[in-house]
Amino acid sequence: MTFPPVEEQLQHIRRGVAEILPEDALVEKLKVSAKEGRQLTVKLGCDPSRPDLHLGHAVVLRKLRQFQDLGHKAVLIVGDFTAMIGDPSGKSKTRPSLTFEETREHGRSYFEQATKVLDSDADKLEIRYNGDWLNEMSFADVVRLAGNYTVARMLERDEFENRYKAGEPISVHEFLYPLAQAQDSVELESDIELGGTDQKFNLLVGRSIQEAVGQEPQVCITLPILEGTDGVQKMSKSLDNYIGITEAPQEMYGKALSIPDDLIFRYVELATDIPTDDLAEWKQYAESNPRDAKHDLALAIVKMYHGEEAANDARTHFERTVIQKDVPEDLEEFSPATEHGSIGLVELIREVGFAQSNGEARRFITQNAVSLDGEKESDVARTINLAEETPFVLKVGKRRFVRVVHPG
Repeated sequence: MTFPPVEEQLQHIRRGVAEILPEDALVEKLKVSAKEGRQLTVKLGCDPSRPDLHLGHAVVLRKLRQFQDLGHKAVLIVGDFTAMIGDPSGKSKTRPSLTFEETREHGRSYFEQATKVLDSDADKLEIRYNGDWLNEMSFADVVRLAGNYTVARMLERDEFENRYKAGEPISVHEFLYPLAQAQDSVELESDIELGGTDQKFNLLVGRSIQEAVGQEPQVCITLPILEGTDGVQKMSKSLDNYIGITEAPQEMYGKALSIPDDLIFRYVELATDIPTDDLAEWKQYAESNPRDAKHDLALAIVKMYHGEEAANDARTHFERTVIQKDVPEDLEEFSPATEHGSIGLVELIREVGFAQSNGEARRFITQNAVSLDGEKESDVARTINLAEETPFVLKVGKRRFVRVVHPG
């Protein structure tokens, strides 16, 4: 089996990652893989307690898909057994566990949704349930496993350390979670394990346990936690700031438009399959023309999960039902008088006649009374590139509209 050159693989693998631990080991694994024509085993453990996937979950799934596209084998571990323990990552108190039946049912739902991102070809994807081997371990096996790790190192974990200092209870079974996850790596003899930054401790325990039993330790690759559409908290269904990967195209498109401008490129890099070679151009595009960039981002996201036709229909639906909503049919057109090819939003509002002064125009903007093509504008320093952004509908207040067109 042949693979792309190592440097080309690294270019794709490094995209959007938080850490590669250690990177020199990854380089060596890729070289050996290319020399021997052997697929690397890339492991991702999934939590079946959350069967509804969103773009935040898809960040690490997309990285797994990149490894598949490079020719390697993805192994999706459904933690039906470990979910009965409850992952303490990021938790300030003991997490409720699930029944074995619940984890199996959620695991099936997870896999069905995950294959909207992953290549389901049998040569590139394998699904395993860790209950198949963890259920078979005897108490003696567990004791031997636990003997490979110390309490001192376990308490270095932030969640445990903080809870211990605060007098919060820590159940002994919680110490077993990272060890059980590490045993998954031993079972698979995994070369690489992926996870969010909140999984760094668990992934590193896997390296330690593999080394303790005589295996070559896996490389750990962590991915950033994607912020939700509010731009503040991590994406979460409970916070209602999520974009679900199975949501209707129109809903997905509209939600993508609600993300803050300063997160456009982060979403492009982490949540889309836009080619890595195009990222530099996209970064500039997002900074110079966030309105159009956001629409193109929304289009790209919907296209990934629903196809090109559905994505185009979603865009048309948005333009027809949102942008054109309440817009008068006999809308007047206005061509700004400028020789620079661009105009400030404050200046445009005043020049149109919707404000008597720059100060009044600024107040309209800060009061969320201004929108361009249905999107609220809150930046008083917003500059509009007339060549790239016209035509568009400027709305100020509830009833004042004008279609802004390119000069000349």
